[in-house]
Amino acid sequence: MQKSSTCSFMYGDLTDKKTIDKIRQTFDTYESNCFEVLLYRKNRSPVWFYMQVAPIRNENDKVVLFLCTFKDITLFKQPIEDETTKGWTKFARLTRALTNNRNTLQQLAPIGKHEVSHKQSRLAEVLQLNSDILPQYKQEAPKTPPHIILHYCTFKTTWDWVILILTFYTAIMVPYNVSFKTKQNNIAWLVLDSVVDVIFLVDIVLNFHTTFVGPGGEVISDPKLIRMNYLKTWFVIDLLSCLPYDIINAFENVDEGISSLFSSLKVVRLLRLGRVARKLDHYLEYGAAVLVLLVCVFGLVAHWLACIWYSIGDYEVIDEATNTIKMDSWLYQLAISIGSPYRYNASGSGRWEGGPGKDSLYITSLYFTMTSLTTIGFGNIAPTTDGEKIFSVAMMMVGSLLYATIFGNVTTIFQQMYANTNRYHEMLNNVRDFLKLYQVPKGLSERVMDYIVSTWSMSKGIDTEKVLSICPKDMRADICVHLNRKVFNEHPAFRLASDGCLRSLAVEFQTIHCAPGDLIYHSGESVDTLCFVVSGSLEVIQDDEVIAILGKGDVFGDIFWKETTLAHACANVRALTYCDLHVIRRDALLKVLEVYTAFANSFSRNLILTCNLRKRIIFRKISEVKKEEEERQRAKNEVQITIPQDHPVRKLFQKFKQQKELRSQGAAAASQLDLEKNQLQMEQQHNQHLHPQTLQLSHSSLQ
Repeated sequence: MQKSSTCSFMYGDLTDKKTIDKIRQTFDTYESNCFEVLLYRKNRSPVWFYMQVAPIRNENDKVVLFLCTFKDITLFKQPIEDETTKGWTKFARLTRALTNNRNTLQQLAPIGKHEVSHKQSRLAEVLQLNSDILPQYKQEAPKTPPHIILHYCTFKTTWDWVILILTFYTAIMVPYNVSFKTKQNNIAWLVLDSVVDVIFLVDIVLNFHTTFVGPGGEVISDPKLIRMNYLKTWFVIDLLSCLPYDIINAFENVDEGISSLFSSLKVVRLLRLGRVARKLDHYLEYGAAVLVLLVCVFGLVAHWLACIWYSIGDYEVIDEATNTIKMDSWLYQLAISIGSPYRYNASGSGRWEGGPGKDSLYITSLYFTMTSLTTIGFGNIAPTTDGEKIFSVAMMMVGSLLYATIFGNVTTIFQQMYANTNRYHEMLNNVRDFLKLYQVPKGLSERVMDYIVSTWSMSKGIDTEKVLSICPKDMRADICVHLNRKVFNEHPAFRLASDGCLRSLAVEFQTIHCAPGDLIYHSGESVDTLCFVVSGSLEVIQDDEVIAILGKGDVFGDIFWKETTLAHACANVRALTYCDLHVIRRDALLKVLEVYTAFANSFSRNLILTCNLRKRIIFRKISEVKKEEEERQRAKNEVQITIPQDHPVRKLFQKFKQQKELRSQGAAAASQLDLEKNQLQMEQQHNQHLHPQTLQLSHSSLQ
């Protein structure tokens, strides 16, 4: 119901105003109460309801919902006069109504009231049960103050992705800017970094108003607790990461030591990657996401090490004691190879100038760190100073661990991606070895292999029973109802089943996959299951004759609920195509029908059994069937007398029967005499016709 629980939309002209006020007061004061209220249907017909209101409280003793139940008591308030009660008094009609509806009367026991003191709240917050408040078979969303943001809402999720991208941008640019000492004189980069700092500052403000999950798994929406939790965890790191260091470095007159200090503090922003790692936990179950993440981590570490490698080389390329350049340094060798050597400016600043550009320096540094991390090491760039050698040793140790970790995980990911395929081929090899070891006939071997291949293609190697055993009872029942939804929706026998009955039946159902040629039932087997055909075609064979073809929606087996003995199949049931059958065993079905008696009557009445394997079909000639039908009709027309043989009535009937037979015989004899007489007369006429002709011939011959 998406409207107010007071049912104000059903009020009418005769609805008692005092009762309406009492209902509103009950909701406003969070009380339990019951009322008799007159409401109106859509067609404006009045209905009396017995209304019960009960508040539902959470673990903090706060009312989060109201449970309202309505029972129709119109019959008790206004007994109806029908043909059977015409002329009865009102008390008599009420007595008859109470007798016929005793079950309803027993359910109208009022609930007890509880006097509970609590804070007042606005009536609209309680009564307006719109889609935001009414739970839909799940836990209700926590009610938060207007300025508090849920940590799983769409806006916060989008904002977290923006922060994630900007954090990766910071992780790349901060080490580069610190190592290569780039002052942000470019206005575009300065504006971009300033915008990033502002976004990080806004993120701090949002974190002061965002819910979090407590240690017990509950959603904390109290503003005070949210602020205390954020101040204790990530506030200091987030504050240091959003300070505008780039703006300070943009000024030309800033002392170099202060500028270097502020540039070094920018590295603190890298600690934000810890928050990113927490948000990526739920992506680690996907192999492709882990693979991409590992590649990004490897590249990011190589980038950091390249920046450190350049910083060490830049610090040691010039000997400050003698103000000379070290010619064995990789920077000097790189400058000579690309034609940009270092030059000493004696007339100007008195410093070494020139050398390779920042792009060339970064690419060369990244090239060295990648070759070292991947254990390739071409040797064209090598450490020469003690600092470079120490860093190279540390990088080799880190690189070996990183290399083993990343590429070991990559190998595991690829193995997991092909785990099902490997398991499938292993199963096929085991089956082939079994068939070969026990010399199974070729035809049966082909059927076995065909069944295994088809079953794997349908189930993808997933063990349904194992998955269901992991789930709790309620969740397992929900999954089973979903798996058997086609059976429940297509057959009218399940339409009147309650939700609990369907769940009990669904848990007992099993799914069977059959390949062409598989026998589901052999003749003479005990019929202990009821089978529902979901897909495919089957044939029923009796005495080498096909007596039925079964398809989608058909049911075969036995009517267990009407028989006391276990039946034996009178025919073979064989699959013609790939079939999916949903079966339920006899004991399980009878157990459910015994519990749900109302459903048992509906099931027995509405289930259409396409093929009953208990009953044998008898083949007979059409002529014999017609003859038996005629004899049956003749016996039906005869009067059956059950009185003794010497009874006068029987003797009288026998006498009448004999007289009838004599009359019929006399009539037959008379008809026979008449026939003979007619034949004699015809012979005489024929002879008379021939005699004149003979005389005429004789006379003519004499002449």
